[in-house]
Amino acid sequence: MISLNRVGAVALRLFYLYRGSPARLVPMLIWVVVDVLLWGLLTRYLNTVSNSSINFVPALLGAVLFWDFLTRVMQGVTMAFFEDVWSRNFLNLFATPLTVLDYLAGLILCSIVTSLISMTVMLAFARIGFGLSLATFGAALAPFLFVLFVTGIALGVMASALVMRLGPAAEWLIWPIPMVLAPFAGVFYPISALPTPMQAIARILPPSYVFEGMRAIVTGEAPPWNKLVIAVALSLVYLILAVWLFFRVYTQVIANGLLARYSAESVS
Repeated sequence: MISLNRVGAVALRLFYLYRGSPARLVPMLIWVVVDVLLWGLLTRYLNTVSNSSINFVPALLGAVLFWDFLTRVMQGVTMAFFEDVWSRNFLNLFATPLTVLDYLAGLILCSIVTSLISMTVMLAFARIGFGLSLATFGAALAPFLFVLFVTGIALGVMASALVMRLGPAAEWLIWPIPMVLAPFAGVFYPISALPTPMQAIARILPPSYVFEGMRAIVTGEAPPWNKLVIAVALSLVYLILAVWLFFRVYTQVIANGLLARYSAESVS
């Protein structure tokens, strides 16, 4: 049974950490601003030199915002977990009545807060600087964001489980995950442009349906609700599998005594 007090305590710890070290907020905000500026200027240039009827602002800049949102959701989970790892505090947490489910719920709560802050900054900057309005996507916006949010949480929980099993040095395996997935997700191009083997991988990635649906709306087509249902189902399945993996890894590292030997080196 989840305890709201314990979940809140996990999130409160991160709040105190950020309040005591405001410099930690800078990376969370500066990169989203840089992304919006870079891609916003590119889309504005493409609109001026292209004879296409497509507006590149929602097509490309909107894709960047959505992918950045997924990335920030994932990093919201992993960064909160890494803070406990870096401070050698992870083992101490479970000397308290805190359960694994409480801890995971606290990480997800941290991710919700940090990703909402990043998303608000991105939307405000994109709206003021380049006139991007998410109203372009209409009623499909809610399932779009839901799929990306759940997928980001699943990736963050899975990545945290990987680091818990392999040790703190494995964090360098985590940072490239969004970049590795982006080509398969079809963020900037249709899935049909991919080689056949890559298309097969894309079909099992929930974000690929989001970006295909986004391009359909931008070109004036109806939202592909049937594909969005598939994306929602896939994202929920991945979240369940990620939580199961975290529990399984936690049980193993406790049974093997690996958690007690946590250090900056990889755990074999």
